[in-house]
Amino acid sequence: MLFNSTEFLIFLPIVFGLYWLLRRWLLWQNLFIVAASYLFYGWWDWRFLLLIAFTVLQRERPRLWVMWGNIVLNLAILGLFKYYDFFVQSFADAFLGGDTHGLLLRAVLPVGISFYTFQALSYTIDVYRRSIQPTRDPVAFFAYVSFFPQLVAGPIERATSLLPQFTQPRTFSYPLAVDGLRQMLWGFFKKLVVADSCALYVDLVFGHPDWYNGASLLLAAVLFSIQIYGDFSGYSDIAIGCSKLFGIRLRTNFRTPYFSRDIAEFWRRWHISLTTWFRDYLYIPLGGSRVSPPRVVLNTFVIFLVSGLWHGANWTFLAWGFFHALLFLPLILGGRNRRHTDTVAAGRRLPSLREAGQMLLTFLLATAGWILFRSDTIVDAGAYFAHLFGYLFSGAPTLTSHLDAWVVGLSILLTAIVEWVNRDADHPLARLPRRRWTRWACYALLCCAVGFFMVTREMPFIYFQF
Repeated sequence: MLFNSTEFLIFLPIVFGLYWLLRRWLLWQNLFIVAASYLFYGWWDWRFLLLIAFTVLQRERPRLWVMWGNIVLNLAILGLFKYYDFFVQSFADAFLGGDTHGLLLRAVLPVGISFYTFQALSYTIDVYRRSIQPTRDPVAFFAYVSFFPQLVAGPIERATSLLPQFTQPRTFSYPLAVDGLRQMLWGFFKKLVVADSCALYVDLVFGHPDWYNGASLLLAAVLFSIQIYGDFSGYSDIAIGCSKLFGIRLRTNFRTPYFSRDIAEFWRRWHISLTTWFRDYLYIPLGGSRVSPPRVVLNTFVIFLVSGLWHGANWTFLAWGFFHALLFLPLILGGRNRRHTDTVAAGRRLPSLREAGQMLLTFLLATAGWILFRSDTIVDAGAYFAHLFGYLFSGAPTLTSHLDAWVVGLSILLTAIVEWVNRDADHPLARLPRRRWTRWACYALLCCAVGFFMVTREMPFIYFQF
């Protein structure tokens, strides 16, 4: 079920009402949220519910060999669905002339499998490390793994934070629910108005980059940077805000990453739940940065290449990870990867010229990486870069229509202003004008924009494919 669908608009208020009617009975409330979550996920294909059910089999404190067996089994299932065809095809292209002899599975990728697999694995590892006690409540554990707002595309929650919330009674909080609705509204705006409007032009240009001049290719790359941010951070805002309606708090997943002053800061602000997952369960166990320089280089490449592969079975994702590792290495080897830990322009309305230049450079570097991420093949990415730099100054950008240009331009400008002003807030709509009529005018404007684009188009979220 899509957040941006009519079915969800019917589903959410019904689930919300019944959920709080059961507030006096924790077990039944948790059972209900599990059932609602399975309905939400099974809306695509009920057969994939078996994969989610499999992830709840390991709840006791595991021995070392049991833990590793559980990790290998979960990763094997993930690899079978997501990477088997990729590696078989790559092997066939390299050694068999491309002939796979009918070895490809061509299995449909279960929606969100990478997210809920990693969430379940974190529980197993944390229990083994004694960071959390194994739960004796199977229903609460089912709820932890399958909680529908963040099931499909995160944030990837830790058992130490989310699981205890299902083992304790919850009371309805009106201020928390209102704050959740605000965050959901902003998430819908970023997805439906900003990201989906950018997608129309991005899909057109990336589909046939040889038809356009360099300026148009540069514009499409910039718009894809904005699209993927609006799409994914929009999903996170909807998920986090929706969770607040049920008295559940999820971790922040984005903190205005395009206001970062270097790539290290960008990665502390982009997809935070995944970045910290790889840091805690892969990078630090490998030794992190407290090892010899050659090992630091190796660990950095491992973490970024695995991150790239996590996003999809394609050489372009590995190239994207390799590119970011190259950008990150000078910072960590020079001990400058933690030089920007505060909010940019803290206590000031505008950034300094130096900060503005740093943010622009970081955004352009991230945009170059997104070209690799968005391209279908390495050859396509190479052709895109070649055409971009070869014809950068030939003509003006080609736009689909004046209306699209106005919608894209104004929505991006509004997003940038709102998120800049509230860059240190929990979310951009956490602080609104005190005057009631001004506040409600903001709500009305955003609701009208969201309602119009929800009716006129229904695009899936980009990260559903991961």
